[in-house]
This record gives sequence, structure tokens and C-alpha cells, in this order.
Amino acid sequence: MTTHRVPAPQPPADSTKVSGPASYFPSIERTYGRPVQEWLDLVADRLDDHRHMEVVSWLKEEHGLGHGHANALVGYVRRALDG
Repeated sequence: MTTHRVPAPQPPADSTKVSGPASYFPSIERTYGRPVQEWLDLVADRLDDHRHMEVVSWLKEEHGLGHGHANALVGYVRRALDG
């Protein structure tokens, strides 16, 4: 079993609307064809020695993410790591 520093959130069991950065996650998976957990793992590792906007820029330049998607991933991971 793989342990993730920041696990992806589980989708709500009912029709509850997700808000905040996680509301972008279904669109991120559809748009870029990778599970959100892969993006969260990449971001968590990158945040060890880079600032928020540096990681956002890296996601945009190296992986082709849009600004909103990149910022949502970084914000979600930062919030989870900061506790």
C-alpha cells in the first residue's frame, strides 16, 4: 500500500457540492489525463524546496496546467502540509 503525504480527497457520497481547491480536481483529471493523486504527490515533493508561486509556475511551464488548476493543487497541498 502506498502512503501519500497529501492524500486526494474522497468524492462526497451524496450530492454535496465540493468547494475550495478540491472543486477543481475532477476538471484537472479530465483535462490533463492523470489522477489528481499524481499531481498532489508531485506538488508535495516540489514544495519541500520551492515557494508556492514557483511551484505554480513549474506546473504551468513543465506540465501545461492552467493557472487556476496549478494554483488549486498547490494551495490544497500547502494547506494539508501546514496542518
